Amino acid sequence: MLSVLKQAVIVLVLLAPISKGVADESQRGEYLFHISGCALCHTEKGGQALAGGRAIETEFGTLYSPNITPDVQYGIGRWSDADFLRALKTGIAPDGRYYFPAFPYTSYARMTRRDALAIKAYLFLQPTKANENKPHDLPWYLSFNMIMGVWRYFNFDSGLSSNNITASKNRGAYIAAALAHCAECHTPRNYLGGLRSDMEYAGTMSGPDGKSVPNITADKKTGIGRWSKSELKAYLRRGEKPDGDFAGGIMAEVIDNGLNRLTDQDLESLVNYVMTIPPVVNPVSPRMKRTGEFE
Repeated sequence: MLSVLKQAVIVLVLLAPISKGVADESQRGEYLFHISGCALCHTEKGGQALAGGRAIETEFGTLYSPNITPDVQYGIGRWSDADFLRALKTGIAPDGRYYFPAFPYTSYARMTRRDALAIKAYLFLQPTKANENKPHDLPWYLSFNMIMGVWRYFNFDSGLSSNNITASKNRGAYIAAALAHCAECHTPRNYLGGLRSDMEYAGTMSGPDGKSVPNITADKKTGIGRWSKSELKAYLRRGEKPDGDFAGGIMAEVIDNGLNRLTDQDLESLVNYVMTIPPVVNPVSPRMKRTGEFE
């Protein structure tokens, strides 16, 4: 009897840290999940959470986000850790297909393996939704997946998966570049749809849903170079601009569903990083004409 009790105690002691570790990782995963904007893109407006179907308008057609609930038929319920890492950090589906870059794997490539798997742990705790994925509405020539192989050759740096921006050395840069993937919306794209490295964070007139996205570099005339640290914090926390107006559109959703959950320390790190982004002159504004001149 005593031997049986000893064995039971030993088992409990061995299992306790494992259970705690799983809980800790799923909690971290929830935090990272919100910062990374997963719910925003993978939930159709008025639809079921994470069941996909949200329309993403691009210059090349309309894409529909997939179901990322743990459903084994339509979601990611059968995905292994390796499948998840490959999809998130290299843009390749378990069946070998290339994802379109509307899925920001080009930024998620910088995410650490631990953070990526923490997000997976959280996703696998969510309710399953048997929601069939919608086919994309794209030109016929984009139906050939090999086209994305060509795109990747010119526009995707697979070396980013080595995590050259680390969470420990520059937390703010890591949040902006890897988790919140700010460059995906705030950077102009070339004629092939790749991000222009020479104009990083300088804003664009052709952002999500065809709307303009502001310049967030330190340029004082066309960017946010005149914003104070407290003003940028207020914007990222509450969406409040220095002029008293508030963020609208997709940015309002990004703040309400993600950035406003940043810890004080992470918010401080992100603000410190954004305020050091080199200035780039690019007068992007909803009131700006296509010629680049203000009305």
